[in-house]
Amino acid sequence: MNAAVRATVRVGLYTGAKVFFVHEGYQGLVDGGDNIRPATWESVSMMLQLGGTVIGSARCKDFQTREGRLKAALNLVKRGITNLCVIGGDGSLTGANQFRTEWSGLLGELISKGKITAEEAKCASHLNIVGMVGSIDNDFCGTDMTIGTDSALHRIVEVVDSITTTAQSHQRAFILEVMGRHCGYLALVTALSCGADWVFIPEMPPDDGWEDHLCRRLMETRNRGSRLNVIIVAEGAMGRDGKPITCDQIKELVTKRLGYDTRATILGHVQRGGTPSAFDRILGSRMGVEAVMALLEATPDTPACVVSLSGNQAVRLPLMECVQVTKDVTIAMKEGKYDEAVNLLQTWVYSLCASNINVAVLNVGAPCAGMNAAVRAAVRIGIIQGHSMLAVHDGFEGLAQGKIESITWNSVGGWTGKGGSVLGTKRTLPAKHIEEISLNIAKYNIHALVIIGGFEAFSGGLELVHARQKYEELCIPLVVIPATVSNNVPGSDFSIGADTALNTITSTCDRIKQSAAGTKRRVFIIETMGGYCGYLATMSGLAAGADAAYIFEEKFNIRDLEVNVEHLVEKMKTTVKRGLILRNENSNANYTTDFIFNLYSEEGKGIFDCRKNVLGHMQQGGTPTPFDRNFATKMGAKSVLWLTEKLKECYRHGRIFANSQDSACVLGMRKRGLMFQPLTELKEQTDFEHRIPRTAWWLKLRPILKILAKYKINLDTSEHTHMEHIISKRTPVTLSGKMKE
Repeated sequence: MNAAVRATVRVGLYTGAKVFFVHEGYQGLVDGGDNIRPATWESVSMMLQLGGTVIGSARCKDFQTREGRLKAALNLVKRGITNLCVIGGDGSLTGANQFRTEWSGLLGELISKGKITAEEAKCASHLNIVGMVGSIDNDFCGTDMTIGTDSALHRIVEVVDSITTTAQSHQRAFILEVMGRHCGYLALVTALSCGADWVFIPEMPPDDGWEDHLCRRLMETRNRGSRLNVIIVAEGAMGRDGKPITCDQIKELVTKRLGYDTRATILGHVQRGGTPSAFDRILGSRMGVEAVMALLEATPDTPACVVSLSGNQAVRLPLMECVQVTKDVTIAMKEGKYDEAVNLLQTWVYSLCASNINVAVLNVGAPCAGMNAAVRAAVRIGIIQGHSMLAVHDGFEGLAQGKIESITWNSVGGWTGKGGSVLGTKRTLPAKHIEEISLNIAKYNIHALVIIGGFEAFSGGLELVHARQKYEELCIPLVVIPATVSNNVPGSDFSIGADTALNTITSTCDRIKQSAAGTKRRVFIIETMGGYCGYLATMSGLAAGADAAYIFEEKFNIRDLEVNVEHLVEKMKTTVKRGLILRNENSNANYTTDFIFNLYSEEGKGIFDCRKNVLGHMQQGGTPTPFDRNFATKMGAKSVLWLTEKLKECYRHGRIFANSQDSACVLGMRKRGLMFQPLTELKEQTDFEHRIPRTAWWLKLRPILKILAKYKINLDTSEHTHMEHIISKRTPVTLSGKMKE
């Protein structure tokens, strides 16, 4: 929430508006006084890394009454406030809309009571409302992700990872209850992220007799050699009869029937606390900027809106349409219409089939967190589809050398939370080994390839496609899943592993800023990875509140460096006496990290001192974040399902023959959803010399980075986000449909 508050304040001030904090939520709006006070640029400094909300929040019964709303209206009118930005759940947003609907009547009543003049009422004749959804449950329809959800998943997955270590040591079964009274999102994504044996969520109560099914499932897992069982329960889980399913109930069942040593853990409010994740900081910042733009563009006829995330795109939706669909879900669940509730939530429906196909999976390029989760998902979905799955060790080099073996369901157990690459990965490209690769594809009867990796995976896939003309064995469907900390694969807004690296950089920057805040008048220069791609430097700069981020895509010269030094000199005169500068490793061959450090040190003499830090390969390591686990699982699953359909299309005269452009694709997130794009089409959009796409969506966020750092620049507002409408899904969505993120 604090990232959204910070962005709203700073962008509001940048546009020339007066910005006010309302402390303690609607209660502060009703009570007025010191609860409503001006916000300054410095007042939102050092907020990004704080959990909760620094301006406070409170449930307010007074605001539910007309008398309370009358007091709130008076407080706003007296301060000349006509734009209200509300961050909260559906209850808070519904209250805001009711306040707006009654506004004219409230003004009339205040005039009749002599509390405001007609002139004051005229100046405040219309109240604009914009909402941002802050909820760890991700229970608001109309947005793929609410502010706070990703951070809650971080807390949960950290606990689950710790618990599974104990469970494996003692061969225990663990039952974990997570929040989600009416929404099972946290439980479901946690189950995906940790490879749980079973998950209970309110939207999909288990069928009658689930107790027998659960016990049978746990026994099968143990019989396959697993030393632990993990069951995830949403706090609102219930049976078909509407009765709650609790941790204690499941514990008693497992203990009595199976005799397993079983422990139950209720995570409770630990899920709400802690440092916000990089994703939430960036989401909050993006939503805050969009909220200010929505308020400035609003007219008396514009309905109250909520700024939402659709895939990777910020959208505006009518607030009450979203609230109504959210309420429809709750009503459907109360009435036992669970299928309708699931349809409203836009979940996936899988259609499975059997086949006799050999699908090979390999990792290519540098290792990154989340690769193993993608392999696990691909293998297990492939097995469910009836395919024989093959593991290729050491990338294309291993494919050429015949390092290929069968991989089973159990082989990938526990891989979701492992960092790096269990299969092994090399940067070797296939061109030099193309003949050996074609021979091994024939030898092992490989019908399709899943290539998981970075720019080498993309380039290698292209080389295989080009070699199809000479080697018929290479005429098989293949899919490239982007997995690299650099996020430089064409055809996808995100790559597996980038979120984990981003969180590593952001947490390091938090500690560095804390150090700088203690010593005062200190500037840190941090070098990030990414090759020639400035994604990590830019996004971590946005998440950590950097003063500048130097990247290859945005050229800079000595004058730009001078401007940055001057900016820091001015900053040291304020109460915020610290600086953070990020530099992408290949941003400029001459303006190196050492050069920039020496320049800043010399020019800042007597005003500030400098320190530098090269983060290096720590950015590639660590356990994957919930986002990367979830994203990798979806990518791995969808890639194999797409290959299954493509194999049906390419089956001719008793064999597989695929030589069309659309039989070799990159699976990527583009704006609003996952899509497959032919490698040959993406070739034209690629700068091969610098190993980056020619265009990048995140470059449009760089002006926001500078505005939030208080640079005087012009913000391009030529691209407007128009109001859209939320569509209720009344029928199941097919696999090619839109997915709720």
